Amino acid sequence: MSGLAGLLAGKIDPGVYRWHTELAARDLADSVTGAGWSLAQIAEVAETKDEVLGAIGTALGFPAHFGRNLDALWDSLRDVSAPTVLLWETWGCAAYADRAGFDRIVGVLRDRTAEIAEDRPAFTVLLRGDGPETDLADLG
Repeated sequence: MSGLAGLLAGKIDPGVYRWHTELAARDLADSVTGAGWSLAQIAEVAETKDEVLGAIGTALGFPAHFGRNLDALWDSLRDVSAPTVLLWETWGCAAYADRAGFDRIVGVLRDRTAEIAEDRPAFTVLLRGDGPETDLADLG
């Protein structure tokens, strides 16, 4: 079972993963939605913390009053109401431009992926594309 299939089937824990694949966006969307998950995607370049937070908010459909800070990110991530995969295609730009800011955002994303309960559905972040070395696991 591939990494994505295992994740969607609940065999691999949600998390923030590096993901090396050539899977087309349409095929990814079909796989994710076919498993009952939602797919959100960040494809635009975002380098600053504010730009990244805005891109995450847009991708996940956060309300217009989303505060673009880490506390607001945490609060809004806790309101995600369906199992969701966030595909971040351009993560490397943010990681190269502001590594400390990137690491803080990834920390909040990691915390949310670890929080699964009856009222908090699964949430996973897939970092696809080039970027610097990280301590994040690869999703096979």
